[in-house]
Amino acid sequence: MISQEITLQPIFEIPPDDLVNLYVENRTFLEPYEPKRPDIYFTRAGQIELLNNARRLWEEDSAYTFAICAHRGDHATPVPIGRMSLSNVVRGSWHSCTVGYFVSQHANNRGIATQALTQAVRFAFQDAKLHRVQAAIMPRNIASLRVVEKVGFHYEGLAKYYLNINGVWEDPRIYSVTPELWTGR
Repeated sequence: MISQEITLQPIFEIPPDDLVNLYVENRTFLEPYEPKRPDIYFTRAGQIELLNNARRLWEEDSAYTFAICAHRGDHATPVPIGRMSLSNVVRGSWHSCTVGYFVSQHANNRGIATQALTQAVRFAFQDAKLHRVQAAIMPRNIASLRVVEKVGFHYEGLAKYYLNINGVWEDPRIYSVTPELWTGR
């Protein structure tokens, strides 16, 4: 169930203070699912550095990072409630990327991640002209596993010691989707 309309906006178009608020508000919630972050990550200076890097990577066709934005009530400006990243873009024979995302704790269980991932996959195939989007998800992250399955990703297997999450090398489940297999087109 989707309770509000969302859009994906290039993250470098979002005011840094809005992102600081998003990350600080969700720091504890995200900790079990993300790499360890230095304290500067949760500051305006840290976010400005990340935004500049996101713009550079976008321009280099290496990564596309979006803010998941909600359109609430009378606010003319969309409010960021999450992040969606198409990273590790490789062309040539692989022509693929990896995807990572989160939705703010207060916006969970409303279909927002499913809607945002659908938009990101559409962008990957139509705008970025990629052929494969891959997700690596911790088996304990049941909500995220449901999201990729709803969007049409296919399970490929378990990747041993694949990601360093919160200081521990983890074994995520690998999912992927290609235009040939995607039901959301």
